[in-house]
Amino acid sequence: MKKLIVLLFSMGISAAAWGAAAATAESAAPLAVGTAVPAATVHATDGSAVDLADVVGDKPTVLIFYRGGWCPYCNRHLEALQTIEADLLALGYQIIALSPDRPEALPATTEKNHLNYRLLSDRTMAAADAYGVAFVVPDEIVEKYGQWNIDLAPLPGDETKRWLPVPAVFIIAHGEVRFVHSEVDYKVRLSTEDMLAAAKASATAAAD
Repeated sequence: MKKLIVLLFSMGISAAAWGAAAATAESAAPLAVGTAVPAATVHATDGSAVDLADVVGDKPTVLIFYRGGWCPYCNRHLEALQTIEADLLALGYQIIALSPDRPEALPATTEKNHLNYRLLSDRTMAAADAYGVAFVVPDEIVEKYGQWNIDLAPLPGDETKRWLPVPAVFIIAHGEVRFVHSEVDYKVRLSTEDMLAAAKASATAAAD
């Protein structure tokens, strides 16, 4: 089932939901449009700490949550973003993509997909949790991924559990969420056409 939240500058503002990861991908509750961006610490490729709220507060941002460089659907999505990167930059946006991959694994994803935009490590899933897209991976899936040597992030407090982000796109401006799209089906992603349209709509609304 597709989970879609597409609202621009809604009058209703929901408070950020902090806490444990959702029990399933279907029960994840991404931040609503109008919500102030939460605090979260992520890491650069050299392992240095990065205050995500500061980064997205500096300029309008297209923030991507993806599962990891091991995911072929994520790689295709990351690579496809380059077809609209120049348009997004012209609108004043920066592109930031987050995954639970370890910092040292990010350069390989950048090189493989010939990316120009910034990847950051959310290994602790602090950002995914704060943005409401973190969920606990079923044990049978963890076992299957383990057979493929996929390095999933452990759930704090229970090293036997693993978690992932629901693939999601947040458009942020002036410290506030302006657009949200999330997909329970990890094989389905927001098209570049729809992403660019949402970015243009957000930029236009912000200018009014």
